[in-house]
Order: sequence, then structure tokens, then C-alpha cells
Amino acid sequence: MDQQAQDIAISGKHRVFSLLRIWAISRNTFTQLVRMKVFYFMLIFSALIIGANLLFLSFTFEQELKILKDVSFGAMSLFASIFAIVGTALLIPKDLEDRTLYTILTKPVPRIEYLIGKLLGILLLIAVSILLMSLLFFAVLYIRQHGILAEKIASIPRQVSEADIESFRESIFSRGLQPELLLGVVAVFLKAAVAAAVALFVSTFASSTLFTIIVSLVIYFIGHAQALALDFYFAKGEMHSAGQRFFAGLIGVVFPNFQLFNVADGLTAGEVISTSLMARLVGLTAFYLTIYSLVSWLVFAKKEL
Repeated sequence: MDQQAQDIAISGKHRVFSLLRIWAISRNTFTQLVRMKVFYFMLIFSALIIGANLLFLSFTFEQELKILKDVSFGAMSLFASIFAIVGTALLIPKDLEDRTLYTILTKPVPRIEYLIGKLLGILLLIAVSILLMSLLFFAVLYIRQHGILAEKIASIPRQVSEADIESFRESIFSRGLQPELLLGVVAVFLKAAVAAAVALFVSTFASSTLFTIIVSLVIYFIGHAQALALDFYFAKGEMHSAGQRFFAGLIGVVFPNFQLFNVADGLTAGEVISTSLMARLVGLTAFYLTIYSLVSWLVFAKKEL
């Protein structure tokens, strides 16, 4: 019996539903995923993309800081989604290959606990990955805004007063590192969490890891385009019949609207993101995680292993 099976066997041995067993599975899932070198490569690559934003040519400081934020948020969103889809697609096949899944399920571990534990493990990996990327992003942005301030002061031939320096600082820093950017980071995590839930569902009936990745990516891209498609199909969103509203709702459940999570676009443009919007995104994420986890369990419960 491997270490993962031992931990699960010890945790919550006689309970019908045990948070300890779920935590044991999620902890070991996180450790398993961290050992896969592909994730180190992705983190390094995303770090290079964010770090490359230090190199700018002929831009105003407003354009430079906006491009820095746009590219950095884009890289974070892309790689967080890749972590979510690829990492989740590897979970069940890897346990089947190592025969860890058989060992776990022979213990008093319900399949719903196994799936929840796996999902929490990948969400933990996504959170750590986004934390590392956001720390790098904020560090680059902080250094660059101070560099722009120094360059601005040095470019003025006359003596610069304290009032001028304060005016430059306020103008530059207002477009640089702001607390509101944390909302964009949270939205990136929520979006990746939904992508992981989708991939978990696909992996419960998929015949291979590659199939899971491809189908999950298709759903991911459809989720980005579904709002435009529905607007076009229903004449710019004007749905009159109950059948049309039901169809639109069904599409919204099967294909999550990932475009709703792109709040970073508004943040980089200087828009104010409301608390109600973030609360809506959190609720929407919880809804999708619950729905996809339940459907995954229904499929996985009937699967012969």
C-alpha cells in the first residue's frame, strides 16, 4: 500500500462522510501534481512572459503600464486554465495506472469523497500557481512604476519641486500597482476552478487523458464564445419564448460562460469592479463546482473499475 492509501485508510476510518479523508486525498493529489515536471515548465514559461514586460520601446507610461497588466493577466489566466485542465485530466488515469485508485476504493472511501478530494487538490495547485505568478506580476509592476517615476524626473531639465514629484507619483502610481488588481487575480482563480470542474467531469467518462484534455479545451473555448453565439442566434439577446429561455439556460449550464470572469480587462482599462459583480462570480463558481461535482459523481459511481 502506498503512502496515499495509508493516509486515507487512517483518516476518518469509520465515518460515512469524512473531511479528513477528503483532505488526505487532496493533500496527496497536490503532492502528486507538484512532482510532474510539466507544471514547473509552465510556471517558468509564464514567468518569462510576465518578466518580458520589462522591455518596452516607444510607449507612454500609461500605455506601458496598461500593456504590462494586460499581458500579465492574460498569461496568468492562460496558464491557470492549462494547470486546471491538464492537471485534472492526469488525475484519474494516473491513479488507475498506479493502481492507487483500486487501493483507495477498497477502503471505506465513497467515490464522491475521492472526486471532491481530487478537485480540492487541483484547486490547491491552481491557487499556489496563481499566487506565485501574481507575486511576480506585482513585483514587476512595482519596480516598473518606480522606474518610470525616476525616468520622468530625470527627463526634466529644471529642478523638480516636491509638489511636482508628488504629482508625477500620483499620476503614475494610479495606473500601476493598485489593491483593485487583487480582484482580477481572484477572478482568474475562479475561472480556472470552473475549468477544473469541467475537466473532472469529462475525465469520469473519457477513454484517455488526451480525450479529456481535448474535450475540456473545446468546452473552454465554447464557454468564451457562447455569449456572442446566443446573442446572434436570439437576435441580440431578445428571447421571448419559454423554449428559447430554457435552451439558453441549458447552454449556460453545459458550457459555462467563461467570458464573465474576464474582469481584468475592465481593471486594466481603469473601470471600477463592483462588489456585487465579484459576489456574483463567487456564487456562479460555487454553482458550477457543485453541479459538475454531482454529475461527475453520478457518472463515476456507475463506472466499473
